[in-house]
Amino acid sequence: MLNVGTICSRDVDLADAEESVREAARRMTARSVGTLVVLDAGRRPYGILTDRDLATRVLGEDRDPAATRVRDVLSTPVHTLGESATLDEAVRRMRHERCRRLAVVSAGGELVGIVSLDDVLTILADELRWVATLLESEAPHRLEESRARP
Repeated sequence: MLNVGTICSRDVDLADAEESVREAARRMTARSVGTLVVLDAGRRPYGILTDRDLATRVLGEDRDPAATRVRDVLSTPVHTLGESATLDEAVRRMRHERCRRLAVVSAGGELVGIVSLDDVLTILADELRWVATLLESEAPHRLEESRARP
């Protein structure tokens, strides 16, 4: 059975709370990502910086990107889910928290990965395609069986 630990991206891009948002934004651009996670000393996620945070809290508030620190604009709390959680649990959590990304954590709360709504939807779409293929392959047999009945 698939769980978020199986499908999450384990190559998570990080930010330092003390770095400038300009540095963080440049890293986002270089890595082609829209999210950076900020960890505490125990490698537990305590903040997340998204491209939306940059647009609304930096550009939208006319802050100087070179002078503004990540800690001043990151989103908290970070919504997390244990790596053994199901895809259904991930979807429910994203809907409840109204977020598109969840930090995936170990039993001790340390960051192990990140899962996005796009990741979950891709897996679910693949599963639905498989079910559709199965149904299509069985459909002619069912039609023949129903014609054979009196």
